[in-house]
Amino acid sequence: MRPGEIGQLIATDQQATPKTEADLALAEQVLAEVMDPEVPVVSVVDLGIVRKITWRDGHLSVLITPTYSGCPATEVIELSIREALVQAGFVQAEVVQRLDPAWTTDWITQAGREKLKAYGISPPVGSASKRSLTSVAPQVTCPICGSEHTQLVSEFGSTACKALYRCLDCLEPFDYFKCI
Repeated sequence: MRPGEIGQLIATDQQATPKTEADLALAEQVLAEVMDPEVPVVSVVDLGIVRKITWRDGHLSVLITPTYSGCPATEVIELSIREALVQAGFVQAEVVQRLDPAWTTDWITQAGREKLKAYGISPPVGSASKRSLTSVAPQVTCPICGSEHTQLVSEFGSTACKALYRCLDCLEPFDYFKCI
């Protein structure tokens, strides 16, 4: 990199990066390429895990909210975010974890939902409101054939955030990303 390029480090301010909108945009682009380790077709941005990207004391600060407090992928996600930012030139970027407000499937972007479906995982249906927890089960669409003629097999799928369904038309099993 030449001096003054986006992400270029400034030696005189203890490896802080320039505070520009272009650098924030670069950081967001970098994070959009950091994939979730359990569902490698959606990024941490697609999932809504990245809540805010700002400058703090001349260094990039990324605020994240894990999908849930016991998610086994949280440490891997944090490490992946740090590594990607360092490779982009944000040497002392900090990753701050905040549990409040709690992450919800409502934060998954439309692009993220489409990527889940293309990967064979039915995206969350409805909203993560308390009413969705106590009302009728959602109508889950098969991501393979598009049928709404599906059946819950198990509340527990390949990970804790998914349930196992099967399509009664194409007979294929598939994960459903639970509405949390």
